[in-house]
Amino acid sequence: MSQPFHRVSGAAFSGLATSGGGAEAVAELCAAQASKNRLLVRHLVDESRRHPDAELVAQAYDALSELEECSPEEVDRCLRYPAVGAWVLRACRSVAAGGGEPGRLTAVALAASVRAGTSCRLLVPLSDGELMLPSLGRVRLPGGTSRVVEATVEPVDGGAELHLGGRVHPVSAQRDHHGWQVLHRPLDDPELTIDDLDPYRWPGADVDGRLTDERRQRWTACLREAWDTLTTHHQDVAEEIAAVVSVLTPIVTPTRDQHSASARDTFGTIALSDPVDGPGMAVTLAHELQHAKLNALSEVVELIGRDDGRRYYAPWRPDPRPLFGLLHGAYAHAGLAGFWRRHTEDSALGLYAQVEFSRWREAAHQVTGTLLDSGGLTEAGTHFVAMLRDTLGRWQAEPVTPAAAAQARLQSEHHRQEWSRANTS
Repeated sequence: MSQPFHRVSGAAFSGLATSGGGAEAVAELCAAQASKNRLLVRHLVDESRRHPDAELVAQAYDALSELEECSPEEVDRCLRYPAVGAWVLRACRSVAAGGGEPGRLTAVALAASVRAGTSCRLLVPLSDGELMLPSLGRVRLPGGTSRVVEATVEPVDGGAELHLGGRVHPVSAQRDHHGWQVLHRPLDDPELTIDDLDPYRWPGADVDGRLTDERRQRWTACLREAWDTLTTHHQDVAEEIAAVVSVLTPIVTPTRDQHSASARDTFGTIALSDPVDGPGMAVTLAHELQHAKLNALSEVVELIGRDDGRRYYAPWRPDPRPLFGLLHGAYAHAGLAGFWRRHTEDSALGLYAQVEFSRWREAAHQVTGTLLDSGGLTEAGTHFVAMLRDTLGRWQAEPVTPAAAAQARLQSEHHRQEWSRANTS
């Protein structure tokens, strides 16, 4: 398989530093992440030569290489899938010691074959009778044994069939069948997948299980409303989300409030609790997009030096933060300020939007000053934060009503007081 080299252009870097960037800039980040996954797969193949799964890995890699000649887009889509990236990274860390499940590369090859509409036959390892096809769904065989069996993909009208363990499973993208559980896609454009099955879908202990039909319908309704909000009022953000985010993963939280997270190992995934409503989900997607962009950029451009142990006040967190966490918060909340800036003259959201815009532009601006004064940024990081601060500085001059400014100030002061009580001995 090809191994292209990627770097972030100066134009993309500057655009990202203003808290935006646009579809072209984030496409560079996505391409770099895809290259990273390819390099990891190639490294895994090399390191698996003395692993018990060596033959399985070699055959899967050969199958992917052959598929890439006729269906490069489908192979690329499978290799970009967030759970594949998380799995191959973990596998590379463990394979030298005989662990890491490198044989899962066979499932990636089968998934690519399904997507490409081509035949493929491979030996695959089952885990407790299950075979996960990344980005598509999961097959469960009765008996629950862990063994190596032959799997064959055959294209049929309207999809594909998976022959596994003496059974034929229609691999449908729309609904579950006996022994087959599909990963649902609530929107056709963009193609977002709700991944509630893949064992590598999320690195946190808060990962949730399979959504019920009722919960999934709720997610779908909120997502459609959120996407309408984004495409109507935040076209640039919607285009970035469409380029970056491919997976939504349910997580468990102790309250009914909306919670969300992004992780460096699962680029392209946003983990979130059950959505409260569509507008709130739109804010969540815009917020987590910022974290995803900064995670990807940080893997190409070093923005912060080594952690020296210092911790800092963040106007959005109850705990002191390391420098990298502070940068993430500043970037994400600059994105939130930009989101609410578009709604400050909205008759229905005017006051609330002005309070949110006022509070988060000031908070992010304050923290960019802390970052620049810390001495912990690299040259590139200093340039990045300085440009972000310039954007926030221009927003500082935009008017809000006195009532909104006063309410934002009271909220900020209350947060600082609560933080001081909790963190000052």
